[in-house]
Amino acid sequence: MTGGKVERRHGLFPDFDSWFGREFPGLPGWRPATAAHSIPVEVTSGDGVYVLRAELPGMDPDHDIAITVDDNLITVSAEHSESTEDKEHSEFRYGSFRRTVRLPATIPADDVEASYADGILTIRIPMPDETTKTGRTIPVKRADTESGGERT
Repeated sequence: MTGGKVERRHGLFPDFDSWFGREFPGLPGWRPATAAHSIPVEVTSGDGVYVLRAELPGMDPDHDIAITVDDNLITVSAEHSESTEDKEHSEFRYGSFRRTVRLPATIPADDVEASYADGILTIRIPMPDETTKTGRTIPVKRADTESGGERT
């Protein structure tokens, strides 16, 4: 090893992830016909916002992409239809795509912004104010013993 970089040793057989270019769900390249493809994403935070970027090449943002927000979950769904053109070979992915990301706090649905450029969907989600707390301490009062209440 040089330069403090970890060297990865390869065995006799390649990793299934690299061999097939995708996760290994049980059988190489197999997934149920009704299952949605996963969408590659990256999430960053800073300057008071979470930024979720999703790779969705070849999509029409007006017709193919939907974004839903539910509590602290944000879901990106997309549909990419295969062209009717006859192909000799294709490695493109067609069908339904979906990815749900859990963020550490409830998402203010009204303030979420999304844009699409060069095959990348960018979603900007404002971070909730840290001073806003949903938990609180409830004081316990002593019950009045003269009015028949229990004493605690």
